[in-house]
Amino acid sequence: MKSIFKTTMVASVAALGLSLAACDGPNENAMEDAGEQNAEVVSDQAEAMEDAGQITDAQEDAMTDAAEDKADAMEEQGEAMDEAEGM
Repeated sequence: MKSIFKTTMVASVAALGLSLAACDGPNENAMEDAGEQNAEVVSDQAEAMEDAGQITDAQEDAMTDAAEDKADAMEEQGEAMDEAEGM
């Protein structure tokens, strides 16, 4: 019985996550995609710089974290734009 309940709960949470993701507006999706792409580029560059000995591991982590924070901010900005447009 516990197994059935647990399986049902996991399926419900997964479905809820998918339905919430589907509610993103076009601006939020576009800003999120752009932010994630930029963060990936920065992460790759920081990793290459660290591998070449140009920066420390801590500096690489800081660069990556800053890029991810910027990506999150871009997504939030897109969400605010969608909300302002009534989406």
